Amino acid sequence: MPLQVYNSYSRQKEVFTPITEGYVGMYVCGPTVSGESHLGHARPYVTFDIVYRYLNHLGYKVRYVRNITDAGHFEEEGREAEDKISKKAVLEKLEPMELVTKYTNLFHWAMKQFNNTEPSIEPTATGHIVEQIEMIKKIVAAGYAYESKGSVYFDVKKYAADFAGSTPYGKLSGRVMDDMLTTTRNLEGQDEKQDKADFALWKAAPPRHIMRWASPWGEGFPGWHIECSAMSSKYLGEEFDIHGGGMDLQFPHHESEIAQSSVCFHGKLMARYWMHNNMITINGKKMGKSYNNVIKLTELFSGDHPLLSQAYHPMAIRFAILQSHYRSTLDFSNDALLAADKAFKRLWESYENLQKITANGSQLDEVLEQRVQQLLHELPEHMDDDFNTAKVVANLFELAPIINGIKGGQISAGALSEETLSLMKQSFDLWLVDVLGMQNPFVDADNQALGSVVDILIDVRRKAKADKNYKLSDAIRNDLLTIGITLKDEKDGTVSWSMN
Repeated sequence: MPLQVYNSYSRQKEVFTPITEGYVGMYVCGPTVSGESHLGHARPYVTFDIVYRYLNHLGYKVRYVRNITDAGHFEEEGREAEDKISKKAVLEKLEPMELVTKYTNLFHWAMKQFNNTEPSIEPTATGHIVEQIEMIKKIVAAGYAYESKGSVYFDVKKYAADFAGSTPYGKLSGRVMDDMLTTTRNLEGQDEKQDKADFALWKAAPPRHIMRWASPWGEGFPGWHIECSAMSSKYLGEEFDIHGGGMDLQFPHHESEIAQSSVCFHGKLMARYWMHNNMITINGKKMGKSYNNVIKLTELFSGDHPLLSQAYHPMAIRFAILQSHYRSTLDFSNDALLAADKAFKRLWESYENLQKITANGSQLDEVLEQRVQQLLHELPEHMDDDFNTAKVVANLFELAPIINGIKGGQISAGALSEETLSLMKQSFDLWLVDVLGMQNPFVDADNQALGSVVDILIDVRRKAKADKNYKLSDAIRNDLLTIGITLKDEKDGTVSWSMN
């Protein structure tokens, strides 16, 4: 079965066919670095890390662009328009770019804990002011934006009328234009607009505003939506394959991106496939300051939050995310995290047990053989069905008791053929580690390199023992013990290790 992707724009699953054969361009809206990343940031970036990993596995050459929003006028639905960076910089008594660097570094650190792959390109809004101004000039020249008191606004009503037959405003989010015109709240700057639904492309900087740039309309700063249109087109072209982000970005952010880009690029729909992960809830409630249930990632890793009973390993959080399909609502609670933590540790122990099993070719159990083969062959089918990590995880869990049964002697080591056992080992390496991006939960994420080094030494020691070089074997064991690492020899000659 070819890869199928649910396209938010068409509201149906579609066979994935990239614009250029063998290549994929993917743009994902990155964080606004005005504060610490929280649990709500974990889901989209883990989700699209999986998409990136799987597309690479399928053999595509992927250019993954994820931006950093470090400047801009934010006009979010239901909120007053504000510049979050400047506002937070004043509160923390920092220069805006000092604040940006602080929280960008924290974001990168958190993504590393989750074992997320770094994007191919990570552009910043402040690094692309020229490109944003050029796009705004094009939109003004085309007649779909107007200047007012040093600010520039996009004419939504005119765009909706002229582009109804190609890229209609509201199609992605399912909004009806007439309803938007009558229900849009009176937010800041409405006196400058011709219509309430119009959004800012450029804002005139008030006298005390720190972040400001020269433009044809005076000193100011860019709107929220224009940055993604400018950066995606610069690095991926006028049309690209995948645009991703959280479901909360469909309106107004992504809807406005489509409109801006359509004007600049002759009615083209900027992305062929629009992918959106669903939202998370905390104990059944929407996460938000009003509910006092926002959990920062540093609090998750340390357990320092009143809703948490303990610290949680980043892999437990990643695993909890992957146990649900990305388009389904995901509820986080302390109990859910505890369950995910225990479940993943059991699965990882099974994976380690699998490495120690060898087939002996006797007492083949044909029923078990067929069942294992079926579970393994279903893994790519599940991922090809709109990246269904939940079903991949479910299949791996079904294989875990079989592995543990063989390791513990309840199931004969000869119940599976050598071919099937080899396929199972390859599959766990591929799906659990390479595609799902999981790592050893018993080793801190910062010490993964240490784990790799110890595994290499274990292999060297195993070969030394096979060559009857017991002096080297003992030296490796004793030297590791002096730095707090204990090696454990087992009956079948394999070795495990732990840190004291």
